[in-house]
Amino acid sequence: MCETHDHQHFESAGKYPAFEECVTFHGHSCPGLATGYRAALAAMQALSVARPYDEELVTVAETNACGVDAIQLVTGCTAGKGNLIIHDYGKHVFTFYAREKNRAVRILIKNRDVQGREEMDALRKKVFSGIATEPEQKRFYELMAEATEALLTIPQDDMLTVTEVAFNPPEKARIFTTVICPDCGEPVADAKMQTVNGKAVCATCARKN
Repeated sequence: MCETHDHQHFESAGKYPAFEECVTFHGHSCPGLATGYRAALAAMQALSVARPYDEELVTVAETNACGVDAIQLVTGCTAGKGNLIIHDYGKHVFTFYAREKNRAVRILIKNRDVQGREEMDALRKKVFSGIATEPEQKRFYELMAEATEALLTIPQDDMLTVTEVAFNPPEKARIFTTVICPDCGEPVADAKMQTVNGKAVCATCARKN
């Protein structure tokens, strides 16, 4: 949680970063990034919120895949601010909590099927194992681009399920006091210390004991 009481918003409701900005942030364009982008936009629009300055909006992601980067950029929910929480269940599901409105929505990516997916999945194995030929690599990235564009343009109802859920957000991020680990001498958040043989040490030193 940031030490600030300034609740100014970076963006007005209805104005959000373009997908190209997400690509720059993430490092490449891909179908996963596109699904996260669509989920983020759907949530912001359903909740009628702007990109927040602090923790006015909280995201709980059930995957740690590429789409999470688009969600960070669009929603302003980040690990550093403590308003992005990841439970990696391997599911493309995201729940968004708008604290100032006492509302929450759950976004399920119900359909990621696009033309050429079967061929793309087969080529992916070759490309990432390093055995793909140059034409196979070219074809794979062509299919990736086509799939990404399709996911950016498919009607929302065909791709996502948006459900209003009970407002039960995670606790706000805490500001911890820094203490010194007596074993390694390194600074550590006090709440992260662990007691081993009656002595409080950092998690790294605790694993060594």
